[in-house]
Amino acid sequence: MADILASLRSLMASQSPPLDALLVLSEDYHQSEYVSARDKRREFVSGFTGSAGLALITKNEARLWTDGRYFLQATQQLSDQWKLMRIGEDPPLDVWMSDNLQKEAAIGIDPWCVSVDTAQRWERAFAKKNQKLVQTSTNLVDEIWKNRPPAEINPAVDHPLEFAGRSVAEKLKALREKLSSEKARGIIITALDEVAWLYNIRGSDVSYSPVVHAFAIVTLNSAFLYVDKRKVSSKVSSSLQANGIEVREYGAVSSDAAMLASNQLDQATGVNFGQNGVCQNDTCDNDLIWVDPASCCYALFSKLDANKVLLQQSPLALAKALKNPVELDGLKNAHIRDGAAVVQYLVWLDKQMQEIYGASGYFLEGEVTSKKIPETMKLTEVSVSDKLEGFRASKEHFRGLSFPTISSVGPNAAIIHYSPQAKTCAELDPNSIYLFDSGAQYLDGTTDITRTVHFGKPSAHEKACYTSVLKGHIALGNARFPNGTNGYSLDILARIPLWRYGLDYRHGTGHGIGSYLNVHEGPHQISFRPQARNVPLQVSMTVTDEPGYYEDGNFGIRLENVLVIKEADTEFNFGDKGYLSFEHITWAPYQIKLIDLSILTPEEIQWLNRYHSKCREILAPYLDKNEMEWLKKATEPHSSFVGHMVAT
Repeated sequence: MADILASLRSLMASQSPPLDALLVLSEDYHQSEYVSARDKRREFVSGFTGSAGLALITKNEARLWTDGRYFLQATQQLSDQWKLMRIGEDPPLDVWMSDNLQKEAAIGIDPWCVSVDTAQRWERAFAKKNQKLVQTSTNLVDEIWKNRPPAEINPAVDHPLEFAGRSVAEKLKALREKLSSEKARGIIITALDEVAWLYNIRGSDVSYSPVVHAFAIVTLNSAFLYVDKRKVSSKVSSSLQANGIEVREYGAVSSDAAMLASNQLDQATGVNFGQNGVCQNDTCDNDLIWVDPASCCYALFSKLDANKVLLQQSPLALAKALKNPVELDGLKNAHIRDGAAVVQYLVWLDKQMQEIYGASGYFLEGEVTSKKIPETMKLTEVSVSDKLEGFRASKEHFRGLSFPTISSVGPNAAIIHYSPQAKTCAELDPNSIYLFDSGAQYLDGTTDITRTVHFGKPSAHEKACYTSVLKGHIALGNARFPNGTNGYSLDILARIPLWRYGLDYRHGTGHGIGSYLNVHEGPHQISFRPQARNVPLQVSMTVTDEPGYYEDGNFGIRLENVLVIKEADTEFNFGDKGYLSFEHITWAPYQIKLIDLSILTPEEIQWLNRYHSKCREILAPYLDKNEMEWLKKATEPHSSFVGHMVAT
């Protein structure tokens, strides 16, 4: 690591002007959350493997900023060459740089790897001391990364209408109408999932996300896809051309953005798709170029006339989030098959923990019978997560995982985004909590589920914490709220049961989820973060419900279902706003053994019994006799449940 920093500092000194600091971001050219191996520059320079973080290298310091999901992980992974900066607790990066770097400092950045809004925010902060953000002509990390993984040439594929639900022609027409209404004559689309969604294509350029490394430009009269042409088969090319989409090389997006700015792009193609658009060439007064400041890189923005740019959230973000009926049906079906895989996994794991480790198991609370276990029989966080993937892989339309499985036992479960590695992961422990957060990509939908279990005898404290998380999970899932409500307003519902005991968690409570696309999807979210105020929750959006609690060095708890937002049937309709509610589409049991019944209300117990009853009914066709017997036992309203309801 010291050699990497020394090499970078040498390069920084050789730049013109010499750089006083260098920023190394997590993102690729598309501001993606998950990036390909060759784009993990921040991981390469720092050793920190989390998906979110930002590295700053100065002449004599190296600092890394990351959020609460990764505080513990970063502490473990960063060498003593680095100092961890905790977002929300330490000064933000732009404030720290403005305060600590000298006047007129030159701060280097690869303009392809930073968004417009981030770059502009930094420039405003630096202006106070005449510090300057310098766009480097190459990425300095790439120059010293000797064994940088090569670019993979993976084929782009058509996403059939039977899964997409809307044709490319329909999507382009709606997009052009939106452009026209905003007085824009074109849009540069940089987010990989938006390009994939708009053109109904999928790929495998980024692990866990079925996307293609590509840009798109759409004008009122033409459309372009910028991609390595080796990835585009004649079949895909034909379907794109049939929709008036011209395929160009990936790197051509830079020069075409400049041509778009000078209003030469349409003329250069000689293409006029006025019948598919909103107006014919030379008949529009639209003069703006639309770019999303959160996803468009600064390099492309710099090609445009800043006075003629519409800096506004991409219209595709909301359009993609509002699932059509075909997508909703697909998501529900995918979650049913996925729930069956999770139950099969729990049945298998319960049996293994009892047979190998002498655990009392999923249902009984008892001391572990000590056994000497041969090395070949031991279960690890990785070996069991591989088994879970196997159950999913047997299901129809399976195309891979939707993110690296978080399979974590004991103290590792307290690391919110823990990623077990085969050489260093922990062995399963029947005396400790086990948390698994996992999901899959199916042709008809993307899944994301978390369950927390214990195969031995949980402590009263562990039960109280689990039950508090469950109460918050139920409270959010049962919420009814007026149209116009955003996720910021609802986040508190999941935290109140934890706050009662002085507990909390450092992550958001819910994110959108794609339709065979990214597992984390905006623009809406349920979170305490200010950006959760930006978009109201709307009918046909999907969102997760995932409160948790994490005790460093001991255990972690999280429960997660995917919800669909629907119209609520309320007795009254105050203000004629209309009211909304949630529908659960995730099906897997909550562990009764971990619940402290004395903390639950009768209404919460009734909800749990109803949910478990639906699990039995919905998953039955996908399970064999043994698995179904296990599920019946896991979801039955125990006499203690019934008795508690009567007693209260």
